[in-house]
Amino acid sequence: MAGNRGRKRFVASTAALAALLPVAGCGMPGSDDGVPRPDHVVVVIEENHGYDDIIGSAQAPYINELARQGASLSQFYALTHPSQPNYLALFSGSAHEIRGDDCPNTLTSRNLASELLQADLTFTGYAQSMPGVGFTGCADGPYVRRHNPWVNFTNVPASANRPWTDFPHDFKDLPTISFVVPDLDNNMHDDGVRKADTWLRDNLGDYARWATTHNSLLVVTWSEDAGGVQATNRVPTVLVGEQVRPGRYAQPNNLFGLLRTLLDAYDLNPLANSADADPLDVWKDDV
Repeated sequence: MAGNRGRKRFVASTAALAALLPVAGCGMPGSDDGVPRPDHVVVVIEENHGYDDIIGSAQAPYINELARQGASLSQFYALTHPSQPNYLALFSGSAHEIRGDDCPNTLTSRNLASELLQADLTFTGYAQSMPGVGFTGCADGPYVRRHNPWVNFTNVPASANRPWTDFPHDFKDLPTISFVVPDLDNNMHDDGVRKADTWLRDNLGDYARWATTHNSLLVVTWSEDAGGVQATNRVPTVLVGEQVRPGRYAQPNNLFGLLRTLLDAYDLNPLANSADADPLDVWKDDV
């Protein structure tokens, strides 16, 4: 099953590389784009595996369970390689001319967190193995800053940059939108698919179940595929929540479209290249 109500403005994967260059640049259920307003959104970002590596794989039983329970996007694309520009694009709509994994970076532009905060909403990024609140180092054990986009922006308060251990046990205490970045041992980068799949189940399985009855949303996506000559950067993306219409969705989209969806949900203005992307169309008809 696939929705097709969105505007036909998808930026194809090849053209999206050029769109990584910087450009100049409030929510109700049933917005102009039909995007509902969840009470909470948690976005988990995994690493370095394409769609066919994960969907249907016996190494990822929990993620495939989520894909059957929710919306599974079969034509969803990351934008480039390596990882860091993709994280920045998802968080702010641009890679800001950053094309590698260099660290540190200092950025001042608008981004998802700054827009939420300006609208009296909330954002927190939770990074596994980060040693403390507001940490700005480039690495610490299996934590790497290149997978943590929010730390690069001067308009995101240090208090919003938190270790995974601060993730609330009572999900009602979650901010409006959270990003969760597992560390290199648990994001499929270093230790493989099955370990990361188990980490996701053990650490966010309760939230996934809770979201389906509490007007909330879990998004699991990937920063990039494994690369290589034949790679297309088609990555899995799965959404689970009370307002999600289960099914397999084949309309093309990318990380800019996911950012556009998050912004539209709360009536926030598009950021940079997300203005030219369609929001995801995976919602129940009554939102």
